Amino acid sequence: MTEVSVDRELDCSGMSCPVPMLKAKKAIGELEIGQVLKLIATDPTVVGDMNAWTQRAQHEVVHQDLDAEAKRFVLFVRKGT
Repeated sequence: MTEVSVDRELDCSGMSCPVPMLKAKKAIGELEIGQVLKLIATDPTVVGDMNAWTQRAQHEVVHQDLDAEAKRFVLFVRKGT
C-alpha cells in the first residue's frame, strides 16, 4: 500500500447505510482542504456511495483497501475545494 498521511480516522464498523456516509460527510466538513480522512466501514455500500459522492463534491478517494471477504472497507478521502 502507498503510504497515506491521515489527518482524521473515522471507524464506522457495524453501522449500516446511510450512517457511515452521513458521518463521513460531517467529518470531511471539519477538515481543511487537502487533509485526509481514513474511513473504516463494514457496510459494502459505502464503497460505491463514497466514490460517487466524492466525485460530486470535488473530493478525492486517494486509496482504497477493500476486503469483501472480511467485510472491511478502508477508504482514504482527501478533501477538495
